[in-house]
Amino acid sequence: MKASDLFVKCLENEGVEYIFGVPGEETIDLTESLRKSKIRFIPTRHEQGAAFMADMYGRLTHKPGVCLATLGPGATNLITGIADAQLDRAPLVAITGQSALEKTHKESHQYIDIVTAFKQFTTWNSKVTRPDFIPEIVHKAFDIAADRPGATHIELPEDVAKEETSKEPISKKAYPHICLLDENELKKAAEMIKRSSMPIILAGNGVFREDAASELSRLVQFTGLPVVSTFMGKGAIPADDCHYLGSMGIKDHDHIMCGFEMADLVICVGFDYVEYTPKFWNPDKSKKIIHIHTDLPEIDETYIPDILLVGSIRQTLFNLRQQCDFEKEMHERFQKVRSRMKAEIEDYTEDMSFPMKPQKILSDVRDTMDRGDILISDVGAHKLWIGRLFPAYEPNTVFISNGLATMGFALPGAIAASIIKPEKKVVAIAGDGGFLMNLQDLETAVRLDCNFVVVIFDDSKYGLIEWHEKKAFNETMGIDFTNPDFVKLAESFGAKGVKLESAEELKPKLAEALEAGGVWLLDVPVDYSENIKLTEKLKNNFCEL
Repeated sequence: MKASDLFVKCLENEGVEYIFGVPGEETIDLTESLRKSKIRFIPTRHEQGAAFMADMYGRLTHKPGVCLATLGPGATNLITGIADAQLDRAPLVAITGQSALEKTHKESHQYIDIVTAFKQFTTWNSKVTRPDFIPEIVHKAFDIAADRPGATHIELPEDVAKEETSKEPISKKAYPHICLLDENELKKAAEMIKRSSMPIILAGNGVFREDAASELSRLVQFTGLPVVSTFMGKGAIPADDCHYLGSMGIKDHDHIMCGFEMADLVICVGFDYVEYTPKFWNPDKSKKIIHIHTDLPEIDETYIPDILLVGSIRQTLFNLRQQCDFEKEMHERFQKVRSRMKAEIEDYTEDMSFPMKPQKILSDVRDTMDRGDILISDVGAHKLWIGRLFPAYEPNTVFISNGLATMGFALPGAIAASIIKPEKKVVAIAGDGGFLMNLQDLETAVRLDCNFVVVIFDDSKYGLIEWHEKKAFNETMGIDFTNPDFVKLAESFGAKGVKLESAEELKPKLAEALEAGGVWLLDVPVDYSENIKLTEKLKNNFCEL
């Protein structure tokens, strides 16, 4: 068969459902082969959006999402989305076209050595130089992307895609995940937890990749251990569970850090170093650490575990629970941390000032959504408010670009979530700066009959940078811009738009949009004076429990 046909058969063999991308001249053989396959190719309006959609597919399904671009500028446009998947450990396979092999040693039109360039952003990548290599290369790319979650990349030159081959896809087999934990280490970990005066669990992104949230909840209910999550670990246990203290991720000394200051033992479950550097929660290197993960830790002078439990996180938590013969009562100081964070969420429920406080916007959004609905956060000042205050009640319901922390993530992410989870309501929250970075894929969303609402925090500024500049210098520079009419913009793409004129409008308008379906933009003027107020509040009241 033709090499491009074999390539597509190998993708089908890996269970690929969707490919997000922008076609190019050098990929026409591949897209022709896709036309005859059961894989759905979804053309996007920018390659970065395609990579974010594949990224979100990987996060939601824990199977590699796939994106496609042509050579040169098409391939380089993928980089931000690929890097986001790599740092947030979302399984993703990027496929790019390339000039014929005879051109790659010359200064050829649009030719850039993409394989070398992508080595900085992927766990593994390869160029297909012979069609007979395709089955092994595709199989390896998907295995690595899934087993060591992150991004891989395959380059298919246009001349190789046209060649003939007699090869077939490699047989795909599922193997059980073997967890060989040392029972002595499990007993030591249980004993360390039992003897500690104020142990605390730190739940990270790895809990979701391993589908370990239910097992974590069982351990928590059995032992009474308090839990803090990272921003990407929100939903590891329900926010209304009495053992949940809140989430951490901002650099200021937040209330949640009071819990960590008191803790003598931190049980890190699925915690990735990139989520929140340990120097913020273990600055004096005094805390004992138990590391529960599929991988060995990223060693840092402030993160040197006393016990390593490496293997299946879900199985480890199950086995650890069998060794625990105790139940700890949550320390009064931990209870005060939980109460303080809970109160801060509730403080603004009746605030009807306008422009709206970020706390009030998030409170109204949460009240309008069901427990299992999906919220996707872009990056900006709103992300920190979402990370701190937005309650998550189920796993895989709050998605944040955290490792790379890239603006422009939310709209493409909402498109993918709407396609993959059509039974759930989807809300994307973006700043006016981040939303405009990938707005062209509004057309993609409308064309695909997606159902989601984008809530735009509108302040005509790069609000997060304003926050940092004011903290550092009490002055600002280079943060102001003007916005289009978001209602007319939405309508020009075939979506619906609403500009809020009062705080009372948000709940009913959001409820109407979610019920009606289709793509909606809600333009919500925001009062970001709350940012500096929060900084001052944390500075003045830190750990007054």
